[in-house]
Amino acid sequence: MSEGKVATIAADIPRAKRSHLWQRAEGDHYVEAEWCSERLFDVEPFEGTIWDPACGFGRIPKAAKGRGLKTYASDLVDRGYDGLDELSDFFAREDGVAPNVISNPPFVMFKPFALKALSLRSTRKVALIWLVRRLNAAQWLEDTPLARVWLLRPRPSMPPAHVIARGDKPGNGSQDFAWLVWDKQHRGPPTIGWLHRDGAIDSGACSRVESLDR
Repeated sequence: MSEGKVATIAADIPRAKRSHLWQRAEGDHYVEAEWCSERLFDVEPFEGTIWDPACGFGRIPKAAKGRGLKTYASDLVDRGYDGLDELSDFFAREDGVAPNVISNPPFVMFKPFALKALSLRSTRKVALIWLVRRLNAAQWLEDTPLARVWLLRPRPSMPPAHVIARGDKPGNGSQDFAWLVWDKQHRGPPTIGWLHRDGAIDSGACSRVESLDR
């Protein structure tokens, strides 16, 4: 079942009164633009299988496959991705299935999701999308092997899943997002760079930063 095949389920979900606002997504399922994952794979090397434990419509696994990478896709519920490998609760896992966890997790549980991914013995690298405005207060990141922060621009639109499912075209994004990339072999402070929708990378990307909460 593809994104288009769940459109009938989403058709009855109303828009908010203002055209650029939407009702909150069930299960906190928001869908990133395809280019967000494509740009990540342009700059980040990954060895071994890519596992997305909150695969949703499968946009991250699809982008990984487009780069010739092996993928494993799971989710708590079936959201219509044809390549879904299994239904499972990520937080019930005692160990992972791949050395790389890459996902757009529910933001309401971003911290426990990130810490869970990092706690898995099989995990080497973790990459998660998050809201930039949350970084300043996230002091817990200082105790993790955060290696890089890739800011996405222009602002990507990340609407609720039902907006995509019924074929609506999201407009310009109103929030700033970034990929946070952890590497268990990383030592020292993280670096920061910018990923562009058109594929360009800023000169001087990944300049060294002292801390994320300053």
